[in-house]
Amino acid sequence: MRIRTAATAVCGTLTLVALLAPAAQADSHKGDTRFTSVTFSKSTVNVGVSKAQSVTVVATAKDDSGISGIWGGKLVGPDQHIAFPDDASCSRPSSTTMKCTWKYVFDANDSDDYADLTNGRAGTWHLDAEAAAKDQDFYALNSSKSVKVKRYAELAVTQAGPEPVGKGRTLTVTGALTRANWDTNVYAGYTAQRVALQFKKSGSSSYSTVKTVTTDSKGKLKTTVKAASSGTWRWVFAGTGTTMAVTAGGDSVALK
Repeated sequence: MRIRTAATAVCGTLTLVALLAPAAQADSHKGDTRFTSVTFSKSTVNVGVSKAQSVTVVATAKDDSGISGIWGGKLVGPDQHIAFPDDASCSRPSSTTMKCTWKYVFDANDSDDYADLTNGRAGTWHLDAEAAAKDQDFYALNSSKSVKVKRYAELAVTQAGPEPVGKGRTLTVTGALTRANWDTNVYAGYTAQRVALQFKKSGSSSYSTVKTVTTDSKGKLKTTVKAASSGTWRWVFAGTGTTMAVTAGGDSVALK
């Protein structure tokens, strides 16, 4: 993650230098200044241990007197760390509007120790930006616009056996759930997590959940089921507020 402590990306005539982010608070405004649109290129940024990921934010502000500038343009993390954009540009689509584009990069393996993503920074990041109008009106985005930055997760390919299996006999299904540890830059077992075991009968196009299994102290999954028909088994993890959802590759088992 690119975090700068002595500069900000500025679009317009006003400049703001921020060393620390304030605690998240409700948006504030004066007069008729407003952000007519704020869009993120993705709602969730899933970051692993070696490859940087990015998100682009586009914001348009409007005031009848015209916008003198949009400044700030930073993302504030759950631990109040600040991410400033790697790239920023602004334009004036009309005499009353200004449009700014910011690109943010998140990296769990940054050479700068302070810029390196840590586990405590997984979660919701808020856009902090302020539009100022020529008549002294303003609108400040403090918490209403946000993006999820989550730790990347992996599910090992589902294994079910024996194959083939007799109808009504016991089938053992195994798997493993791991996620990126941004503190150590390795994938580690994600413990005590509920993972759904799903089954798709041969000839069907949809899966249904058979049971839910909790990962052990190493992130491993193991359970038994009765084989009623041929089909495909798979594990599905719904994700958490800090970790992405993931679906394992399935294993097809035929009855004999």
